[in-house]
Amino acid sequence: MSAAICLVFGAVLALPTDHLTLQWTHSVQKTLWQEDYRVEDGRLVLSEARIASSGAGMEPPPGAVLRDGVWHYRPALAPLPELEIVESHFTAGYTLCWDGACHRPAELFGRAVEGTITIRPCG
Repeated sequence: MSAAICLVFGAVLALPTDHLTLQWTHSVQKTLWQEDYRVEDGRLVLSEARIASSGAGMEPPPGAVLRDGVWHYRPALAPLPELEIVESHFTAGYTLCWDGACHRPAELFGRAVEGTITIRPCG
């Protein structure tokens, strides 16, 4: 592992990984959305995204490939210094996955999480 990924929600939590999958269930379509991030040169690189179906603003972009019922594509997004996600009791929330295991933010922080979480390379 070259660099870790940190979560910031009041406290800073360093995850034991330099890559993760961010996943959530779309609030309208109720289908899974996944994005794979890795740390490269001190930034977050979005290497692939997957959506389980289209509709309600979730149409796969040109060039997306349908494999096993899921659209796979590589977003044209420049590397990011950080990414913000918002945990709310109005939605199902996010899950962060790495090394074959998935975790909810409340599990990682050891307390209820409501509000903005910043995901960024540590350092």
